[in-house]
Amino acid sequence: MPLSVRECVKSDLETLVVMSKNTFSEAFEKDNDPEDFQAYIKEAFHPDKLAAELANRNSLFYFVFDDDEIVGYFKLNIDMAQTDVHDPSALEIERIYVLGDHQGKKIGSWMLQQITALAKTLGKVYIWLGVWEHNPNAIRFYQKHGFVKFGEHPYYIGSDKQTDWLLQLNVQ
Repeated sequence: MPLSVRECVKSDLETLVVMSKNTFSEAFEKDNDPEDFQAYIKEAFHPDKLAAELANRNSLFYFVFDDDEIVGYFKLNIDMAQTDVHDPSALEIERIYVLGDHQGKKIGSWMLQQITALAKTLGKVYIWLGVWEHNPNAIRFYQKHGFVKFGEHPYYIGSDKQTDWLLQLNVQ
């Protein structure tokens, strides 16, 4: 399983839209109201919205490959692109997803290693992310990798107000 990572470019938009919708749906559709969920998917992963995010120099998307197959992706934010903290010494993981068929293969751990290395290269002091309070598997995964809770914030799926735990990992 030779994993590799490649930064997404403008011509990846269509693939990014499909990957975003598929991975988010696999992870959360069953736990949300169908109407709220579809409203969220339509807005959050609309091609125009993702194109604007791809064009933002402070947001970075990466595809993860196992050989030539895309098995996951992640989105990182720095500076003012961060969704909440806006700390110049921080890097936010806004999205990190592995396709369901490829989970359990340590790809998520590998992705965190790549992200940590990139954060160090960028001179960041810590990485932070938000994780749904009702996602115990993800919370355990991040805690196993050294992340600790430092706060909470609201997160909306359609009109449904949910709570994300804010977790951080010091990297320096």
